[in-house]
Amino acid sequence: MEFRNARHTDNLKLIEEFYTNIIGLKVLFSFENHNNYNGVFIGKEGHNWHLEFTASNIKAEHKFDIEDVLVFYPTERDEYDKIVGQIETNNIEKIKSRNPFWNDNGIMIQDPDGFGVIVSNLKIK
Repeated sequence: MEFRNARHTDNLKLIEEFYTNIIGLKVLFSFENHNNYNGVFIGKEGHNWHLEFTASNIKAEHKFDIEDVLVFYPTERDEYDKIVGQIETNNIEKIKSRNPFWNDNGIMIQDPDGFGVIVSNLKIK
């Protein structure tokens, strides 16, 4: 099975920069003016998942709460430390999760659309 998480955004460039520069993912594919949509697929090469973000002249209508989050599990200490370093260098505010499990096992921030992103330390070898 493959997995894609797709979301419309009004901040395509900021979203791309956040997930590549802060979280450390790669742009796998992008497109422009496909039925009036621009988009980007972001993930890790060789994996069977990716995030898709699209933008168009239709305004994004996000309906989410504090527990709607993406969770990333870096498996290497240097990868985790690099992400945390980028968060700190870019003065991205760490926020408290409603679920105490995440406060004990990672950090939570928000992406440019306001969605929660957790970087967990649970899978570090």
